[in-house]
Amino acid sequence: MSELDKIKAPIAKEMDEFELKFRDSMKSHVPLLEKITYYIVKRKGKQIRPMFVFLSAGICGGVVESTYRAASMIELLHTATLVHDDVVDDSNERRGFFSVNALWKNKIAVLVGDYLLSKGLLLAVDNGEFDLLKIVSDSVREMSEGELLQIEKARRLDIDEDVYFDIIRQKTATLIASCCASGASSAGADADKVARMKQIGQDVGIAFQIKDDLFDYESSSAIGKPTGIDIKERKMTLPLIHTLATVDNQTRRRIINIVKNHNNNPAKVEEVIQIVREGKGIAYSEEKMIIYKNKALKALETFPDSEFRDSFRNLVEFTVSRKK
Repeated sequence: MSELDKIKAPIAKEMDEFELKFRDSMKSHVPLLEKITYYIVKRKGKQIRPMFVFLSAGICGGVVESTYRAASMIELLHTATLVHDDVVDDSNERRGFFSVNALWKNKIAVLVGDYLLSKGLLLAVDNGEFDLLKIVSDSVREMSEGELLQIEKARRLDIDEDVYFDIIRQKTATLIASCCASGASSAGADADKVARMKQIGQDVGIAFQIKDDLFDYESSSAIGKPTGIDIKERKMTLPLIHTLATVDNQTRRRIINIVKNHNNNPAKVEEVIQIVREGKGIAYSEEKMIIYKNKALKALETFPDSEFRDSFRNLVEFTVSRKK
């Protein structure tokens, strides 16, 4: 049994049922859409986000029918953003398989993303789940703003630590925050509990993204993906931002020159990776990640002890110790 399967144990039955409901929520009478959504479902990831929804509901009163809709909405939104991200990033691969845009081109990929987003929003509207609709719609807005802020700042490479945290709070943390908030809300939790769960999710999401940033500086054999991707895409992540803030001016200018003008040169990218590894960027980022993880776990202790809370804690630990 894998580590994730052990964490999933208190909600294993619900996750199996969710699989069926989620697949059902994507259905269309258009054959091309059916073919593409089938392809997407067959290549699903670890499903960490639905797990956060169900565990949050368990902590706040128990899983009910509304929880399945909350998890489906989140997963439809998340899948839509991944499809759109691959178009934005001109990426041909997702989770080791061809991306939707690689197989069916950008125009179809954008329309598929739009379809999935609309299905998620309609799932709430059709069932009168307006609290869930607000939580998820806020996430859509924030994720779009975060992505655009990152694109704007990447052009000038003027991202400092405060701006970085603004970006990841909107781009990544908002979705995990909405998992926890929608799970709590679906279980009938009051506004205070929903807000507390949302904050926990946000802190977990920030730790999660820092962990992702760190993968860029690890050897590809350890994580099964290439390193230096963020540098090639001129994304200013925490290890690099802290390195730029602590090295001498000459080294700083050299790094910026490589990221701006030589980001497609593997040898130059490797040079930046080595500078970050040799400096304090990695250790500093790991320290920040642990701070946010611990903040989330401390807030989690304010909820009653239960198997759901235990699994939630283990899932948080997993997000910062995962290998990829």
